[in-house]
Amino acid sequence: MTTKQNNGQSSANQRVKFYQTGTFTVGNRLLDEKFRTVQATTERSNSIDSGHRACQGCGEALGARYALDAVGRATNNQMIAANATGCLEVFTTPYPETAWNVPWMHSLFGNAASVASGIAAALKAKGKEEIRVIAQGGDGGTTDIGFATLSGMFERNDDVLYLCYNNQGYMNTGVQRSSATPGGARTATTMPLGENPGSSFSTGKNVPLIAMAHEIPYVATASVHDLHDLEHKVEQAMTYRGARYIEIFVPCPLGWGSKPSDTIRLARLGVETGLVPLYEAVDGELTDSTKIRHRRPVEDYLKLQRRYAHVFKPGNEHELDAIQALADKNIRRFNLL
Repeated sequence: MTTKQNNGQSSANQRVKFYQTGTFTVGNRLLDEKFRTVQATTERSNSIDSGHRACQGCGEALGARYALDAVGRATNNQMIAANATGCLEVFTTPYPETAWNVPWMHSLFGNAASVASGIAAALKAKGKEEIRVIAQGGDGGTTDIGFATLSGMFERNDDVLYLCYNNQGYMNTGVQRSSATPGGARTATTMPLGENPGSSFSTGKNVPLIAMAHEIPYVATASVHDLHDLEHKVEQAMTYRGARYIEIFVPCPLGWGSKPSDTIRLARLGVETGLVPLYEAVDGELTDSTKIRHRRPVEDYLKLQRRYAHVFKPGNEHELDAIQALADKNIRRFNLL
């Protein structure tokens, strides 16, 4: 059944024009169909239903939906997802409810990669390799608690795409530091006290580079602000067999002390400052990086987050300089300009 529009055309035949080319909105229905994002089409799978319990402005909710919907388009919705404990699991599946519209499994905090590997092995044994397997978790369940099982998945080259939604801390349990928390950031366990307030600059780990060291078929980093790039990388990953890893930058208003309305803006600034490099690698070799068109100083990114308020206080100029140095290093390392 269709409804009539004011111009006499039915809604089934009316070309809907919600967004303009060049805007920062998710959809883009003025573009030719082949250039539209999954989110701008009626064929998107809506892998995560509305009504879940994520915070306002949650970058992880956006990242997961964007990524899983892109997997859905690439696989004709033939997929199974394993999920680590964390925000994404908690806000989508408060018992007895679920927001998931795809086959979905939750086990423990540290074994999503192992569970996904087991699912892939079972599907192979049953001759159902057209069904693709996704593992997903936050940075805590990926870079820390689940790191051993993730490395094992890489080493065995299991046919799994692992999606890490990196919000740079243990947000679900009280905003504690993870090994993905950047230097200088305030968390519940790295308070802004002493001569070097906030998180240490000398600790942590870079899992995309570790994944590249395993020489798995495909590694990429993405950000929720650049939907075309994110979807391209997810769909590109699905053209490979074997272990694949994509880390998606997902700002967290609650843990970062930022406005919910600034989530996409922060994601963009993280990339434009060089603090969040976007790149792809195949078989351990860097193949492409996203150039920064208009470079921004790190202050533009940091000042929107209360977790960095202390770096602007007199006497902490060295921390601001250290953060800028990290951005400069990424720009050189990944040839971002």
